[in-house]
Amino acid sequence: MDSPGRPKVRPTVRRVKEAKTLNEAIMKLGMEMRLRQTLAPQLIQSLKLLQMPILKLEQLVRHELSTNPLLEEAERIEEPDEATSTSADGEGDQNDPQLDKIDWEDYLRDDGEFHPRREREPQEERLEKTPVREKTLYEHLLDQLHLSRLGEEETRVGEYIIGNIDENGYLVCSAEEMASAMDAPPEQVSKIVSHVQSFDPLGVGARDLRESLLIQLKEKGFEDSLAYRIVRDHLNDLEKKSFTQLSRTMGVSFEEVQTAMDFIKTLSPRPAMGRFVPAATPVVPDLVVEKIGEEYVVFHNDKNVPRLRINSTYRALLKKGSLRSGETRTYLEGKLEKARWLLNAINQRRSTMIKVMEKIVDEQKEFFEHGPSRLKPLTMEAIAERVEMNVATISRVSNGKYVQTHQGIFEIKYFFNTGVPRENGEDLSKRNVKQFISDYIRKENLSSPLSDQQIYERLKKRGINIARRTVSKYREELKILPARFRKRMVKSQVKDSQAESANLPSSDST
Repeated sequence: MDSPGRPKVRPTVRRVKEAKTLNEAIMKLGMEMRLRQTLAPQLIQSLKLLQMPILKLEQLVRHELSTNPLLEEAERIEEPDEATSTSADGEGDQNDPQLDKIDWEDYLRDDGEFHPRREREPQEERLEKTPVREKTLYEHLLDQLHLSRLGEEETRVGEYIIGNIDENGYLVCSAEEMASAMDAPPEQVSKIVSHVQSFDPLGVGARDLRESLLIQLKEKGFEDSLAYRIVRDHLNDLEKKSFTQLSRTMGVSFEEVQTAMDFIKTLSPRPAMGRFVPAATPVVPDLVVEKIGEEYVVFHNDKNVPRLRINSTYRALLKKGSLRSGETRTYLEGKLEKARWLLNAINQRRSTMIKVMEKIVDEQKEFFEHGPSRLKPLTMEAIAERVEMNVATISRVSNGKYVQTHQGIFEIKYFFNTGVPRENGEDLSKRNVKQFISDYIRKENLSSPLSDQQIYERLKKRGINIARRTVSKYREELKILPARFRKRMVKSQVKDSQAESANLPSSDST
């Protein structure tokens, strides 16, 4: 029931009010959507600009200089002339009568693009130097496949197989999986896999280490050798069995096992490793850190990037409204907006990178004072919190860009590394742990190389608490082979092993 004394609101009036509110909401939403559509492309371009290393930024700036008539290079800072000069920001003498005498029809060609008039210059034909680019593993294998006398269907299968070979040269799919994906007979796929395994580099296309080593031995003509038998039957037992035990098991002499193992060590555990890498690119640091007095100062290394400014003449023309053609004016206004955005984006990129690097220097001051051994654990999240930015922004600043210091040139992301807990409560950087592992292996006894378990125990005594599988992971990241491939016996131990094999006392015990 309606409350007494309160006027009744008609349903039609309520609906009208709701309709007005809804229309206002729709209009507001439409304005927001249009604003987002306007800002989204610029935001995307700004993020791309932030991610660019300094060399690509220079290329982009020079390209914009050549395509945008509203941009010009400020080669030097000139003293302003009150009578004739125009300031860099475009605020010049807007009453200059010379501006009204510009023949826009002469400056604008039929294609609608802006081209300043200038005299023709004699063109000299020059041959550009073609950069030498190394082939990738994929391209190298494809070349060999296309030189093979295979049918169209077999070539299609071969291309699919090659596409599933990783950067180390290993096949990451089984023949059954590839046959199912291509709807091809498994026997045909297996046949082509064997064909690809005969390609260079030796051992490519294998599915595991044993198969890769066996392929290499077979292609070298050692299919009937002792080395082939050791890899085929005892590869997984090499860490558990000594050379003496292996010689007894296989019924051969100790010297033959030693010779076979020496030959196996010459084979590549990763067939394509080190051969097929991207061509070396010049590293130009985006930032420079210098110590001035007692403080470290961060500079942006953009001396080769052209200094830009908006062409004041064309900007003044737009302000005065002296352009006759509406299409021409629209074109130049678009170029002006793009030029303004580029200048703002470059300045924002510079300030963001310097701000991030200054915080990194504050956190890693021990590194800059004493070198890489004093690198502290540091995460991108920690820096993002300090500079009040998104972690993704810190990642864009860090990846693919370098900083020059008196300790050397480092990729910015080098300063970010996870911490490994120690018993004393302090965290040790992952890189320092890797250095300990590398030092242990470098100083090990080759006749009895350290296993991952032994390295784990040594690190534990040092107060470094990591799992044994983490030790294996770090060792692999250091490109260090397992203990069974690092083992090497010395002559005195060979004599002792021979005596042991013959059940005779060793020379040292007599």
